[in-house]
Amino acid sequence: MLELRPNCEWCGCDLPPDSVDARICSYECTYCAKCVEEVLHNVCATCGGGLVPRPIRPSTNLRPEKKLGLGFHPASTERVTSGWSREEIDAFSAIWKDVPPHKR
Repeated sequence: MLELRPNCEWCGCDLPPDSVDARICSYECTYCAKCVEEVLHNVCATCGGGLVPRPIRPSTNLRPEKKLGLGFHPASTERVTSGWSREEIDAFSAIWKDVPPHKR
């Protein structure tokens, strides 16, 4: 089940489950669109992968025969903070930002 983290791991802004500004990597590191563009340059600070829009989990159960939606699978409330410094992120993204994610 995809973990829906509640905040940008860099700037700390709130990213509720229905946020269209949330971006994730394949390890579910979560950042806001602004930080992905202006700080990370579409390079996950942890794995180096690309960051894509996070899917939005329906707020209600749209299939009553199943147990789906935020009511059954709520978003995480645990806030996560990046363990990388700005200097580390800048150096790492400088190496990989010009390499397309599918070639990293």
